[in-house]
Amino acid sequence: MDCSYNLSTIFGSNVFNDSVMRSKLPKNVYVSLKQTIKDGTELDSAIAEVVASAMKDWAIELGATHYCHWFIPMTGSPAEKHDAFLTLISPDEVIMEFSGKNLIKGEADASSFPSGGLRATFEARGYTAWDCTSPAFVKDGTLCIPTVYTSYNGEALDKKAPLLRSMECISKQSVRLLKLLGDEKVKRVTPSIGAEQEYFLVDEKYHSQRLDLKFAGKTLFGAMPPKGQELDDHYYGDLDERVGRFMADLDVELWKLGITSKTKHNEVAPAQHELAPIYEVASVACDRNHLTMEVMKKVAKKHGMRCMLNEKPFEGVNGSGKHNNWSLSTDYGENLFKPSKDTSNNKRFLLFCAAVIRAVDLHSDLLRFSVASAGNDCRLGGHEAPPTIISIFLGDELTNTFEQISSGVSKKSTHQAVLDMGIKTLPSLKLDSTDRNRTSPFAFTGDKFEFRMLGAPTSVASCNIMLNTIVAESLDFICGKLEKADNVDSGINSVLKEIYNEHKRVIFNGDGYSEEWRKEAQKRKLPEFKDTVDVAPCLIKEENVKLFTKYEVFTPVELNSRYEITLRVYNKTKNIEAKTMIDMTEKQFLPAGLEYAEFLMKGAKEAKELGLDKLYALQMEKANKLSDVLTDINAKVEDLKVALKEAYAVTYGMTLKRATVYRDKVNEAMFRLRQAVDTMETLIPRKYYPIPSYVELLFGVN
Repeated sequence: MDCSYNLSTIFGSNVFNDSVMRSKLPKNVYVSLKQTIKDGTELDSAIAEVVASAMKDWAIELGATHYCHWFIPMTGSPAEKHDAFLTLISPDEVIMEFSGKNLIKGEADASSFPSGGLRATFEARGYTAWDCTSPAFVKDGTLCIPTVYTSYNGEALDKKAPLLRSMECISKQSVRLLKLLGDEKVKRVTPSIGAEQEYFLVDEKYHSQRLDLKFAGKTLFGAMPPKGQELDDHYYGDLDERVGRFMADLDVELWKLGITSKTKHNEVAPAQHELAPIYEVASVACDRNHLTMEVMKKVAKKHGMRCMLNEKPFEGVNGSGKHNNWSLSTDYGENLFKPSKDTSNNKRFLLFCAAVIRAVDLHSDLLRFSVASAGNDCRLGGHEAPPTIISIFLGDELTNTFEQISSGVSKKSTHQAVLDMGIKTLPSLKLDSTDRNRTSPFAFTGDKFEFRMLGAPTSVASCNIMLNTIVAESLDFICGKLEKADNVDSGINSVLKEIYNEHKRVIFNGDGYSEEWRKEAQKRKLPEFKDTVDVAPCLIKEENVKLFTKYEVFTPVELNSRYEITLRVYNKTKNIEAKTMIDMTEKQFLPAGLEYAEFLMKGAKEAKELGLDKLYALQMEKANKLSDVLTDINAKVEDLKVALKEAYAVTYGMTLKRATVYRDKVNEAMFRLRQAVDTMETLIPRKYYPIPSYVELLFGVN
C-alpha cells in the first residue's frame, strides 16, 4: 500500500476550512463569518457574494465543475442536486459563475422526499439554506455546501435543522446555569460528539449473488458456519492485507475531507470492523458521519468489496452499532463533564451530571425512539448490544459522590488511582475515575457520556436532538430552583440531593445483560420499549409535544411527521424483506431443494435395482427428510403470503395498525420460513445451495 503521502499536507485539502477562508477572504469578511460560526450570531447576508466568489475559485482550483446544496432529508442519507458553474453569455460563450444567492439559497423538490404528511404530492417547492457552521467541501468534482432543508412553509424536512435548534436550546440553558455559578466570560456552550462507526466488509462477488443483500441490505437466510465469533479471535486481531489496504485508502479519502479518522480495528464478528474519529461540534460531526458512511461504501467498491451498514446483517454473530460519545464544552474550551481531583466539591460538574441523570430517567422513551428501526430491533437486547431498558452507568466513584450528597454521610472512596501489576519492569498506570461498562445503554466514561444504542446506519442527529433537548429541560429545571433559592450554594446541595433521590432508579453499574437486572428494572418501574412499533407513539404524547414546542426544537406537525415517517419506513422495510424472502424461496431455494431431492430419488432407484439395500435405505432416508423440509418450506412461504395480505388489508393511513401487523404476523411468518430454509441448507450439498453461504460471506474477504 502507498504510504508516501504527507498527512499534514492532505488533511483538509478538500475542505473550505478556516485556513482556506483566512487566505481567500478579505479580513473583514473572514472576521464576520468566523463570528457567526463561533458565537452563533446572525449571518450577515452582505458578505455572501464575497464568500461565494472565493469558494468558487477555490473549488475550481481543485477541479470542481459543479456545486450542490448537500443536505440530510428524512431518508437519513445525504441528498445533492448538482448545478454547473456555468452561465451562457453568448450563443457560443460561457463563464464560470457562482453568486451569493446560489450560496445562501437553493430549491429542491419537496414532494419526493419523505415528509410524513407535511407536504402533499402537488406541493413541490422546498428550500435549502446554507449552514455556514459546517464547512463546504469538494467531492467528486463538485463543491458541496452543507445546508438545512425546509418546506415552503418553513417546516423542517431534514435532520439538520432540528439538530441546530436543539444546540441553541442547550447552549441557552447551559450558559444560564454557568452565569448563576459565577461564570461571567461564557457566551456559548456547544455539544461535541464522537461517533464510533461499526461496519462489515464482504466480497463483491458474493454480495452480488444474493438478492437479500441487494434489496434488504442484510441476509434473510443463512445457517451458521462451523465457526463464528465464539473464539473472539477476530476482535483487535491482525488486519488482513486486503482489509488493511481498504482502511489505508479510506483514511486518506476521509482525511482529505477533514474527517479525523483516528482509530481502526477488527470488531468481534468475522468480517466486522470499526472506525472512530476525534470529537467535533455536534452538527459538523453529524455531517461528517454521513459523509464517512458514503465514502466507506465507495472505497470498498474500489477494493472489490461491499461495505454493509445494516444493524444486523447476519444472524448468529454481532450486529453493527454506532456509539455516540457526547459532551458539552464552553466557548473558551472547557469540557463541562471533566471531573476534577476533588469531584465532590466540583458543583458545576455535579450539576451538569445531575441534569443528565434526570433527563435520561424522565425521557428514556425519547432516547429509545431516536434509535428505533426495523434493523435495530433485531440487534438491541441481545448479548452484543445494550438492552432495551435504558439505564445510566456512573461508575463507583461518581455514584459514591452522589450517595454522600444524598445521605450527608462522607464515605471513603474505594477508587484505586494507580494500577500496580506487580511486575517491576512495567510502569504503574494511572487509572481512569471509572471503568467502562459495555452492557450499559448510557454510560459515563470519564469526561463524556456514551450512548451505545444507535444502529450503524442511524443518523447521529436523531439521538443528539433528543439528548440536547431533554438535558436543556433539566438545566432549565435546575436554574429555576437556584434562582428561587436564598443562597446559591445551599440551593446547589438541595437540588443535587432532590434530583439524585428522585431519579437514582435509572443508575445501574452492573451487568445489563443479566436476568437479575431485568427483574430489578421491573421493580424500579423503568420502562422498556422492545421495538419500533412499541416506542413510536411516545413521540406524539402530549407531554413530549409540549416539551419540544416549549424549547422550539420541533413544532407539533413536525413531530407528527417524524412519527409517521418512522412507522412508514418500518412497514416498507418489512414489506421489502418479506417479498424478497418469497422471491428467493420460490425461485431459488425450492428449485434447488427439489433438484437435490430428484438426485437422491434417482440414486435410490439405481441402488435398489443393483440390490444395494443399505445404500437404498440411506438414500431414501435423506430423500424423506428433505421432502418433509421442502413441504414445510412450501407451507411457510404460503403463510408469509397470507400475513402480507393481512398487512395490505389495513386501511391506508392506519400506519400504526399496519406496523403492528408487520411486527406480530409478518415478522413471525418470516422467522418460520427462515428456519425451514436454513434447515434445508444443512441437508443439501454446497453445490446445490443456490447462493453464497455464511462461509463465503463472513470469511470470503480474509
